[in-house]
Amino acid sequence: MKNTLLFFAAILMVYPIYAQNIEVCNTCVVSTLKKAISIAKDFDTIRIKKGTYKEHNILVDKPLSIIGENYPVIDGELKGEIITIVSDNVTVDGLFIINVGTSYTEDYAAIRVRRSKDFVIQNLVLEKLFFGIYIEKSRDGKVFHNKIIGDAIQEYNSGNGIQLWYSKNIEIEHNYVQHVRDGIYLEFSDDCLIKNNVSAENLRYGLHFMFSNNDIYQDNTFEKNGAGVAVMFSKKIKMLNNTFKENWGTASYGMLLKEINDAEIIGNTFEENTIGINIEGSNRIIYKNNNFINNGWAIKVRGACYTNSFTENNFLYNSFDISYNSKINDNVFNKNYWTSYTGYDLDKNGIGDVPYRPVKLFSYIVNRTPETIILLRSLFIDIIDFSEKVSPVFTPDNLLDKNPLTKRITW
Repeated sequence: MKNTLLFFAAILMVYPIYAQNIEVCNTCVVSTLKKAISIAKDFDTIRIKKGTYKEHNILVDKPLSIIGENYPVIDGELKGEIITIVSDNVTVDGLFIINVGTSYTEDYAAIRVRRSKDFVIQNLVLEKLFFGIYIEKSRDGKVFHNKIIGDAIQEYNSGNGIQLWYSKNIEIEHNYVQHVRDGIYLEFSDDCLIKNNVSAENLRYGLHFMFSNNDIYQDNTFEKNGAGVAVMFSKKIKMLNNTFKENWGTASYGMLLKEINDAEIIGNTFEENTIGINIEGSNRIIYKNNNFINNGWAIKVRGACYTNSFTENNFLYNSFDISYNSKINDNVFNKNYWTSYTGYDLDKNGIGDVPYRPVKLFSYIVNRTPETIILLRSLFIDIIDFSEKVSPVFTPDNLLDKNPLTKRITW
């Protein structure tokens, strides 16, 4: 009995050695990807030669490696979804996929992964799409080095570049996403890593989180989107070393936080956004070592935000550093650098001897009457801001940085 078990174990160990290569080309015996999949055995490799293959509704229902050579074109002819993966252990690499169908009842994608694990989607170019890469109820996968270029004009008839839904432990790295609705979208997706991506010029958000916990996004760039990033109804998110730049508009921001708890926002740069961070109903968040540069508002706190700490951040040349619409404050501001700080440092220890009040009365006024922004540079505004510093009436009297730094922080 023992020898029989050892025999079968040995067979299972060497089984992948017998995997075959199947070649696909326009003049080959196998001239379509669908046919190659139908004749392939588990763990075979399908190699697609350069050319154009007009196919859609391609179902990958067994563990396979599908590899394009010199970026063969898979043209869906706008007829529907193009590739759907429903098996574990699938790799798709090196394809140029175009012309995904559009539907307002089904989210057609260039490539969809459904109820699968241990997959790799990499080195794809996706154009003329509805949704790009759609990961659904899957886990333990990688989405690497893909270029996703949409042509979205309006939100209602466009899809997202990379979408995760009810998925877990997915790595999304080194992707470039442009001109879609949301560059990267996560809903009910936990323990994911989103790293070194560029999400730019998308209609709505560069990155959008909903009901997703324990995720990390770091070293990404979100530039010139309708709004940079929206993180909503989630907890234990780490947001590290990202760049949020030139997200401009009447309702735009670098980052929106809504109902977020126990998160870390560390080492990020918010530059030239209408609002750097827009915060509502978010608690126990650490803001540290961030740069806020030339924003309209660096941070706008809209309410119900408690027990947050803002430590060792640079606030550089923003029109308003902090906007705050409540008289109650238990958030901590400590050892930040503020270009608007005019205090002194007699003992030369790098910490101002006079506490700094970052909330200007004029910011309070603009929140209630936006038209008053035209008075921003007037002498009258300087006078009322000074009066609020001397005797706070509309802003919390304990909202101050007791140890403002006198030199910009470098890391």
